[in-house]
Amino acid sequence: MSDELKKALEGCGAILYGDFTLASGKKSKYYIDIKRATTDPKVLGLIAEKMAERIKGDGFQRIAGVVLGSVPLAVALSLRTGIPFVMVRKEKKDHGTGKLIEGQLTAGEKVLVVEDVITSAGSAVYAVETLRQAGADVGTVMSVVDREEGGRDALRKLDVEMISLITASKILGK
Repeated sequence: MSDELKKALEGCGAILYGDFTLASGKKSKYYIDIKRATTDPKVLGLIAEKMAERIKGDGFQRIAGVVLGSVPLAVALSLRTGIPFVMVRKEKKDHGTGKLIEGQLTAGEKVLVVEDVITSAGSAVYAVETLRQAGADVGTVMSVVDREEGGRDALRKLDVEMISLITASKILGK
């Protein structure tokens, strides 16, 4: 499976080499531009298909994506599985409802958080904590790519399992 995903990510130009600063602030010689993948319907469809296979039978009642990068993943997985989704904002808006979580969420629901790329897991940790404060049961985060740079350990500290479709070492051929 990861070979197919690796080829799809390479094919859509999502794997870039150079000097990059990641959202975590870390410097990197490569960048995975997952937005290129999630804006390509074939690659997004493949990602949703592989995510759906991984969660089949796990009983999730909601899927959650962090605005902006993970929302296409949440939407695609929701369409593939029929599981409703919510969007987690990074900050409250000063207009409208001012909510951090957009969409319907009932306390006690089992929620899967989806992420595009996890490095330090800062965004995923934020989503887990925000959803838990709203009463959600969050025990799993699924990412497309695990950069293998501490994210899994950060989530483990919250008693959250991390599942990834592919690792950076697989993409880089290490």
